[in-house]
Amino acid sequence: MDHRKEYNRWLADGSIDEKTKEELRAIAKDDKEIQERFYKNLEFGTGGLRGILGAGSNRVNVYTIRKATQGLANYIIKQGEDARNMGVAIAHDCRRMSKEFCEETALVLNGNGIKTYIFDSLRPTPVLSFAVRHLGCTAGVVVTASHNPPEYNGYKVYWADGGQAPYPRDEEIIAEVNLVEDFSQIKTADRADAEAKGLFHIIGPEVDDTFMQNVKAQSIHPEIIPAAPLTIVYTPLHGSGNVPVRRALQEMGFQNVHVVPEQEQPDPDFSTVGYPNPEDPAAFTLALKLAEKVNADIVVGTDPDADRVGVIVKDASGRYVILSGNMTGVLLTEHILSQKKALGTLPKNAAVISTIVSTDMTRAIAEAYGAAYFNVLTGFKYIGGKIKEFELTGSYEYIFGFEESNGALAGTYARDKDSVVTTLLICEAAAFYARQGKTLCDALEDLYQKYGYYKETIESITLKGLEGLEDMKKIMASLRENPPRSIAGAAVVEVRDYKNKVIQYLDKGTKEASALPVSDVLYYVLADDSWFCARPSGTEPKIKIYAGVKTASAEAAEKRLQAVMQDVKKRIAR
Repeated sequence: MDHRKEYNRWLADGSIDEKTKEELRAIAKDDKEIQERFYKNLEFGTGGLRGILGAGSNRVNVYTIRKATQGLANYIIKQGEDARNMGVAIAHDCRRMSKEFCEETALVLNGNGIKTYIFDSLRPTPVLSFAVRHLGCTAGVVVTASHNPPEYNGYKVYWADGGQAPYPRDEEIIAEVNLVEDFSQIKTADRADAEAKGLFHIIGPEVDDTFMQNVKAQSIHPEIIPAAPLTIVYTPLHGSGNVPVRRALQEMGFQNVHVVPEQEQPDPDFSTVGYPNPEDPAAFTLALKLAEKVNADIVVGTDPDADRVGVIVKDASGRYVILSGNMTGVLLTEHILSQKKALGTLPKNAAVISTIVSTDMTRAIAEAYGAAYFNVLTGFKYIGGKIKEFELTGSYEYIFGFEESNGALAGTYARDKDSVVTTLLICEAAAFYARQGKTLCDALEDLYQKYGYYKETIESITLKGLEGLEDMKKIMASLRENPPRSIAGAAVVEVRDYKNKVIQYLDKGTKEASALPVSDVLYYVLADDSWFCARPSGTEPKIKIYAGVKTASAEAAEKRLQAVMQDVKKRIAR
């Protein structure tokens, strides 16, 4: 795309407002900035779109939001009159312009004769996922950039089952969005007219109440909670989790919950944290200060759209320990399966799901309790897809699923990760072990003693700007064409190329087709059960490197993991 030509086209377009044009005129002499904003159209990918706010074809703004929505509207119309009448549920988080983008999304859909149901204020992503199913909608949209920095916003699309639009539907929607080449193709409606025609609806409290009933129903030992001497510190990190997380904890009987006051209210600038990611220890600075003050047993933080949760727990010595998403996931897998087994409520066809870049310990735990275990690609949409498959076939009953990036779901009321239920269950697990005189750190050590010392890590190689995208492609091509034969002294015995859908067993000299969907991911298994994986981000110019090991001790696991990751990074840097 000729960035100057596209820049001038925006300036000449009569459908673009004067304020946006003023922003563009202000950068008239900055060719690099113009290039960054106009060298391409912001991609509507398999999960929707995400990008930096601002004027331009490669930015998130009212025009790119409307374009995405017109494409979605065209796709829904092609599904027939019933699909239009079932409508679309829409939610938004606390970010800049999220509320405005939410209403713009509704009005474009309304302009195409499609009913919409929007919330009166910010809501977590899992509430939107639930609302799609509960209201019987054709689709759903949530305006969010998850845990990205404050200058970002985005847009995720869900389908009728409450999960993010699956393959091939996602690609069919993308194709429709790409066909919208001019803003004059976009139809929109006036809100008052849309309301008068019965197209624009505000969602009432009944959806929130029913969502909360479903969350609380996932509790396994509600009887222990009211008497549990558990002190909890919670931070919503300025996001949408504040009301539902506190409500769930309060209604289940947790008596001693302290909310970080500086981070309690929505703030699109995330002024006390900057990068509102509960995977980042720095996000918990204020929460830990409060935890020390109130002598908290557990600290919990949720991201802006409240689908991810970070957990910090106090060990027996009084030290606060950060739990990775994998640690939280295996603690909950063990707690849920073991207690359901003990109570006789674990189905014979129980299933646990996790992702290819998450810890291998999950499989060991599932097998120990006779539950089936399933691996899926990175992204909770694939876990949601498996839940739908189980319901359609009756083959398995979903019990729990998680991914290493701090997202988990118990139950099937939603089809995306839910920090509300995860917070409730990890606090319940802490109370359960406290009755035995144990901390969650003690419980985690018990798992290592039982299943082996699994340890994982992730590092990101960030590649900036236009050049970064090309560098990312070159790195992946090099890994694919010249795969390493050994890493840190251990032979590579298996290569899984999910883009080309082939698994090679190098030690056996055989290969087979991969059953998972196509994805630009490379996964390598080593002879000592270590592994590493390379995956380009779907929303940013960076490559994520994952690695995991299993050894007989914590010290050996840490040493081995460092050796694997260092060798992998050296090879990528060449």
